[in-house]
Amino acid sequence: MTQQTQINAMEKYSLCYNSAVSKKALDPVAFDVRGVSDVADVFMIVSGSSNRQIKAIVDSVEETLREAGEKSYHIEGYDKAWWVLVDAGDVVIHVFSEEARTYYDLESYWSDAKRILPEDK
Repeated sequence: MTQQTQINAMEKYSLCYNSAVSKKALDPVAFDVRGVSDVADVFMIVSGSSNRQIKAIVDSVEETLREAGEKSYHIEGYDKAWWVLVDAGDVVIHVFSEEARTYYDLESYWSDAKRILPEDK
């Protein structure tokens, strides 16, 4: 049964972080982009070591969002599993292959944003 309550961005991030880490996501990094971006409040970046792991991370995050009652989210790039984007509105999760993460280097774009540490969840 899904919850009917609305969760805030940090609660949603925490759920997604825990879900990704439960599938052994590599090098999770998150940024509080409020005031820096109009797109979302939190950007989270993780990697997977194979297409199978990347899909498992995305499937777990999707299940977690659904269980939390979140109905408005969109997933892109799942079939190729090179770079999968989970847009959950105020939280955006990027799940990269290790090669794609190095190539796109998204972390460098958010140097003005506050990095969220795991203990901040």
